[in-house]
Amino acid sequence: MKNVKVSLRSKKISKGRKSLYLDFYPAIKNPETGKESRREFLGMYIFEKPKEALDKQHNQQTKGKAESIRAIRQLEMNNGTYGFNSDAKKKKDFLEYFNKLVGKKYKSEGNYGNWKSVYKHLQEYRPHGITFGDVDKFFVEGFIEHLMSTKMKPNSVVSYYGKLNAALKQAVKDDMIPENPTKYVDAPKAEETNREFLELEEIKKIAKMPCVFPVLKDAFLFSAFTGLRFSDIQKLKWEDLQQNKETGHYIRYRQKKTKGYETLPISKIALNIIGEPGKPETLIFKNLVYSAWQNEKLKAWILSAGITKKISFHCARHSFATLQLSMGTDIYTVSKLLGHKELKTTQIYGKIIDRKKNEAIDKFNDIEL
Repeated sequence: MKNVKVSLRSKKISKGRKSLYLDFYPAIKNPETGKESRREFLGMYIFEKPKEALDKQHNQQTKGKAESIRAIRQLEMNNGTYGFNSDAKKKKDFLEYFNKLVGKKYKSEGNYGNWKSVYKHLQEYRPHGITFGDVDKFFVEGFIEHLMSTKMKPNSVVSYYGKLNAALKQAVKDDMIPENPTKYVDAPKAEETNREFLELEEIKKIAKMPCVFPVLKDAFLFSAFTGLRFSDIQKLKWEDLQQNKETGHYIRYRQKKTKGYETLPISKIALNIIGEPGKPETLIFKNLVYSAWQNEKLKAWILSAGITKKISFHCARHSFATLQLSMGTDIYTVSKLLGHKELKTTQIYGKIIDRKKNEAIDKFNDIEL
């Protein structure tokens, strides 16, 4: 396809308004009429001389939407996808495509459930079906509004939006859409959550208490002294535990969540928890499974030590992070130990430590000299 420049222009119409259209240079063949044309009217207008604040806001929002369409058209021109082939792809079923992606997540239980929920919400959002031609900036914004209207928690909205974004990124790779429309969307913001954790003395208390599932107890304590996620602990084999003279014992593993390879030093207390090594190809934590029922047994074990905090398995990882920071380990090192890709993910623990410092100082307020 010849090099075509797409520009956003306007034309005066009645009642002090301007109609927005795209200008193609040189002229292109219109896929609907088959005739060459330089213009594509967008059915949008702006006020020529806005006076009221609402008129100015209308102009700003409308120009933003029109610019998004212009950018998409320019990309279609560059990729040679404007026209018949593009229209054929636009008619394909996006819901069917998304459902196939859901199926690929089947082996990841928690992730699969989230993807399946997003698929159901997409069906509710557009019950009459969704084609790739429907998937644009306004479609994504509408889906965010739909999720918010269900009264789900803001962080769930963020998570579900992330799944849609991932699907659209894959659609770009599969050449189903020219670009990801989320680049023109203000993504929903996550709320800062209260990350519950155990103090060192509390960890010592639960270590002395029996648990219905000893392997669950060992795995939790191991997480509290290594920072490893449940998904990574579950698949650990004895061959992953290695040693050299310089650094001592360490684990070389691949994070299930990020897919990145990590090298994690192992402390003596963590080694004591897992005991004597088994055969290299066997799991360190045999028969460790996650279920709602076992999670209830975990809570019962914590409660048996007189601890009433709402503790899940992932709180062991939070405990590791806060323990390290409270013992003086710098936040950059803690971030590396946790396998975080970005430092800002770890900074939430820094805020927890700051809160603990403030609480400690507040204890002086009732002292009289």
